[in-house]
Amino acid sequence: MSKNTDYHVPALSRGLQIIEMFDKEKRVLTTQDFAEFLGVSASSTYRIVQTLLDMGYLKKVTRNAYELGPQVVSRGFAFLAGKDLVDIAAPHLNELRDNTSISCHLAIRDGLETVYIYRAQASQRLSVNIPLGSRLPCHTNAMGRILLQQLSEIELNAMYQTLQLDSYPGPYPQSLPELKTLLKREWTQGFSSNRSDNATAIAVPITNYLGKVIAAINISGADQIMNNQEQFDAAKEHLLSTAKAISQATP
Repeated sequence: MSKNTDYHVPALSRGLQIIEMFDKEKRVLTTQDFAEFLGVSASSTYRIVQTLLDMGYLKKVTRNAYELGPQVVSRGFAFLAGKDLVDIAAPHLNELRDNTSISCHLAIRDGLETVYIYRAQASQRLSVNIPLGSRLPCHTNAMGRILLQQLSEIELNAMYQTLQLDSYPGPYPQSLPELKTLLKREWTQGFSSNRSDNATAIAVPITNYLGKVIAAINISGADQIMNNQEQFDAAKEHLLSTAKAISQATP
C-alpha cells in the first residue's frame, strides 16, 4: 500500500467530489446523481450529504435534490475579497472612472455589512470618496442591496429578524417587508440606486462562473451630475459593461 493511500480519507474525498460536481449547467443535483458519479449506492451517500447540509455546503431544494449552500459562497468571499478579486477588477474600474469622470467602488458583503475593498476616485472637486475598509449597513446603500439579493427569503428573514430597520432614518427601508419589496424591484430592473448626502450611486453585481453574486461595483457621483437623466443612463450603461467584463474574468 502506497504512502498516499495510507493517508487518503475516502469520506472526505467523496464530500469534496460532490461539491465539485456542481457547475454552471449543473446547479441542482440529486442523491442519485451523487451515487452514480461516485459509483456507490444512494444510501452510501446519506451521511456525507447530511454532513454537507449540516455545515452549510449543500442546501436542500426538494426532498432528494440539492444546490450549493451558503458556506461555499461565503468561503469564496473570504478568498476573493483579497488580492485576486481586486487585481481583476481594478483596471476595469480605473477605465470606468476615466471614461465617466465619476468615482467607482468595489465591495463585498460581511454579514449585514457592505465592505469597501477598492476605489477608483475621480479627480473632480465634487467626487465621492468612500475610504477603503469602510463598512456600511447593507440595506442603506446600493451595493449592499445588490449583495443581499443573493440571499434566500429564509436567510434574509433569519439575518434581519432582530434588526430594527426603523432605527435608521429614511429614505432607507423601514421594515423587512419594505426591504424585500425594494430588493425585488431592484433585482427586476438589473441595478440598484441610492441617493444620500447630495450624491447618487448606481450599483450592479459581479458574478462568478456559477452565476453567483460574489461582489458589487458602483459608480457614485454628485447630484449635480447624476440628476441629469442622460448622464445617469450613460453612467449606468458603462457600469453594466464593466460588471460584465469583470464577471467574465472572475473564476
